[in-house]
Amino acid sequence: MKSEEVNHLTMRAIEELTAALSAGRTEELTCYLAAMSRLHRYSLHNVMLIALQKPTATHVAGFHAWNKLGRHVRKGEKGIFILAPMIRKSEAVKAENSDAERVLLGFRGCAVFDYSQTEGRNLPSIGSVDGDPTHYLERLTQFVTGQGVVLRYAEEIAPARGVSEGGKITLLPGMSPAETFATLVHECAHEMLHRQENRAELSKRQKETEAEAVAFVVCRAVGLETGNACQNYIQLYRGDAALLMESLESVLLPASRILDTICDPTDVARSRDK
Repeated sequence: MKSEEVNHLTMRAIEELTAALSAGRTEELTCYLAAMSRLHRYSLHNVMLIALQKPTATHVAGFHAWNKLGRHVRKGEKGIFILAPMIRKSEAVKAENSDAERVLLGFRGCAVFDYSQTEGRNLPSIGSVDGDPTHYLERLTQFVTGQGVVLRYAEEIAPARGVSEGGKITLLPGMSPAETFATLVHECAHEMLHRQENRAELSKRQKETEAEAVAFVVCRAVGLETGNACQNYIQLYRGDAALLMESLESVLLPASRILDTICDPTDVARSRDK
């Protein structure tokens, strides 16, 4: 495969992604962030309680929080027990009519419910990758394992779709072929870019921007429809066009290497003419 063909596809995709990031947040990302703000982050102790009672839990919230999100708990569902703090203003603070200090009185048990225990309106998402990766997924899998990376599938990583752990990639089973392909490219980019000693300390913001930009380039080159998914993912981690351009060289190298391996000249020629 000619390297100039790959470079042409890569630069065209990067220009498109840069323009999308410069345009700001999409409406679907704004809706997603608003929904996620109602799904509270729990303490480590409560996370352990949730995991013990419902290991497959993904998004957890209280009865009324689900109602506000347009979903309701199904009749007969058993709540997940957690501990909620009981807080009130101290007497001295009450006298001063101040909100500056609160006193922890203790904890009380309360019930929360997992997404799978509810029904109603779907939660907003940040988009998905669509299309048929055909033989590219098999070639990508061979490329990844050929680098000495162990590839496995496990439900336990939910709600994450993929995890890179330095020599091992775990994917969530049951995704569409297009989502599996895109996620595998993303995690492969982490393996290629962020496991070297001199780049391991990069910020999460930069790492996720670089990995998702590589996924965007490769997905577009093989004909998958990404919509706003990659743009939204990058902005979810506060990435922007300026950071993408700063990381351009880092993005180009793994994207070109992956495309060189999984594509043949006719594939690239067809993509360039679209």
